[in-house]
Order: sequence, then C-alpha cells, then structure tokens
Amino acid sequence: MLESFRLDSRGVREVLQSQEVRTVVDGLAASIADHVRGSADGAAVVVRSYTTDRGAATVEVQDARAMSWQARDGILTRAAGSVGLEVKAFQR
Repeated sequence: MLESFRLDSRGVREVLQSQEVRTVVDGLAASIADHVRGSADGAAVVVRSYTTDRGAATVEVQDARAMSWQARDGILTRAAGSVGLEVKAFQR
C-alpha cells in the first residue's frame, strides 16, 4: 500500500523537455500535417516545433479557406484523431 507520494517536479520537467518527448511530439505533428495535406486543396501546411515547459508543435494551414475547412469538415480535428489524439476546447 502506498502511504505517501511526492511528485518530482524537476524530474517531470526534465522528461517533458527531453529529446525523446520532442521526437514523439514532432512525429505526431508531421503525421497530422500529412493527413491535412490530403484535405487542404494544395494549401501549404506548416509544422513548427517549440518548447515551453514541454516539447510542443503546431500545425498550420496557410490558406484563407482553412478556417472554413475546419468549421465545415474538421480537417485539423480529424487529422489529430487519425493519430490517436483527442482535441478538446480550450478552457481558462
């Protein structure tokens, strides 16, 4: 039976900023971008990697029609789902 638990915040931060996590995040972002390219009518799809308190990436469709494609067809949401990710609304 576990009597006490102490979170190692420094260790968790180290893992989240590690090259291994970066590799996984970048790979998922690239897969999402590939999926979106199939629905983006030739529009440029750009992946940008960055680090905050963890490895992160964005997938951007550089086309004025992209917002309507997302609203109508959910091209980004579906692409994220295709790699096993769940998209949730941002809440403050």
